Amino acid sequence: MEAPDTFYNKEEYVETASGNKVSRQTVLCGSQNIVLNGKVIVQSGAIIRGDLANVRTGRYCIISKDAVIRPPYKQFSKGVAFFPIHIGDHVFVGEGSVVSAASIGSYVHIGKNVVIGRRCILKDCCMIEDNAVLPPETTVASFMRFTANGTIVGGQGNPNFVPAAMQDLMMDYTKNYYDHFIPAIA
Repeated sequence: MEAPDTFYNKEEYVETASGNKVSRQTVLCGSQNIVLNGKVIVQSGAIIRGDLANVRTGRYCIISKDAVIRPPYKQFSKGVAFFPIHIGDHVFVGEGSVVSAASIGSYVHIGKNVVIGRRCILKDCCMIEDNAVLPPETTVASFMRFTANGTIVGGQGNPNFVPAAMQDLMMDYTKNYYDHFIPAIA
C-alpha cells in the first residue's frame, strides 16, 4: 500500500547531507550529543534531549509531531545519572509520545500519545499501541504487542500478535513515509 503524500514547508525544514529532514520548530537540546544516522525525519514540536546524555537513531526513523525523546535516568544515593538512548533502524514514534527507554530495537512501531517509562527495553519488531503507558524498566520482547490497557500480547495463535513480516512491513512503511514526505510547491 502506497503512503499518502505528506507535504511540508521547505523553509520550515533543514535537510542535511545524509538526508535527514529536521523541522526548525524542533527543540534539539545538546545537539552535539544527537546522532541521526541518515534519512531521519524529525517533525515540528518534537523535543530531543541530547543535553542529558547521548541520543542515537538508526536510519529511516520517523519522530512525529510533539514527540519527546529523553534519555533515561537512575537515582543513586549521590545523585541522578542519565544514560544514553539508542534507537534502531526503521522506527516510528507517533505524535505526542514521550520516550525515555534505555534502548529501542529496529523495526519498532510506537503509537500516538504513548508514554515509555525510564529504562524500558523494546526489542526488535515489537509494537506499542496508541495511548499505552509502559511502566519503568518494562521489557517488550520481539514480536509482542503492548496494549493500551497495559498487557503484553503475542505469541503463536494469538489474534493480536505482531505479524511475522514486521521487519519488512516497517522497512516499507518508513521508506514510503520518507519518500512521500515532500516539500509543498509554493
